[in-house]
Amino acid sequence: MPCVAAECDTATVRPVEPALDELMGLALQEASAAPAHGDVPIGAVVVGRDGTVLARRHNEREVAGDPTAHAEVLALRDAAARLGGWRLDGCVLVSTIEPCPMCAGAALAARISTVVFGAPDPKAGACGSLYNLGTDPRLNHDMTIISGIREAEAAALIRNFFAERRLRP
Repeated sequence: MPCVAAECDTATVRPVEPALDELMGLALQEASAAPAHGDVPIGAVVVGRDGTVLARRHNEREVAGDPTAHAEVLALRDAAARLGGWRLDGCVLVSTIEPCPMCAGAALAARISTVVFGAPDPKAGACGSLYNLGTDPRLNHDMTIISGIREAEAAALIRNFFAERRLRP
């Protein structure tokens, strides 16, 4: 079962909401598009306060030649453009993989209320694995973190991508 990061220490587990499962499905679809242009399969979705999908993106670092073209950052940019402002209070960011420090920082800067992710990233995760920017009391904003939504599928996308790359000469 997925865990709300702020509650993980007390072993409180929150059941998966069907909407989160469906939204992660959209993020997984996005992630699946990234390898077609050589990018790591990570997908992100931003959902508005009313449940409307505001943006769906996947990694585009390779195709754009842009080190900041992570799925989460691109989705946040698109959502802000759609809403006509940078404040995404009450919105939810759904990512197939735990956001890195840059993406978690962008979500904080955008005032995202909740970050949902599939698989943890022990090497670069900034929402509970390596760092926990979303609940750091020294920052001026915090986010609810929900992890483990369709974790096996999200992890398999990444694992298979890199396994295939290792097989290439």
